[in-house]
Amino acid sequence: MENKTARLTVLVDPVKKKAFENLCASQDLTPSQVIRQLMREYMERNGVEYSTKTKVGGLKK
Repeated sequence: MENKTARLTVLVDPVKKKAFENLCASQDLTPSQVIRQLMREYMERNGVEYSTKTKVGGLKK
């Protein structure tokens, strides 16, 4: 998992937000967990490479 975090503010209508929160809760997930997974999948589908691991002594952890 990532060592640092950054805030992402997204505006959505309140009805969709509540439905999303309820769905996440029913699956024992937080909305943040689901959004992070959606972001990873979207970047992977679009060929975006990124690293969340820190380098120590020139080697990835």
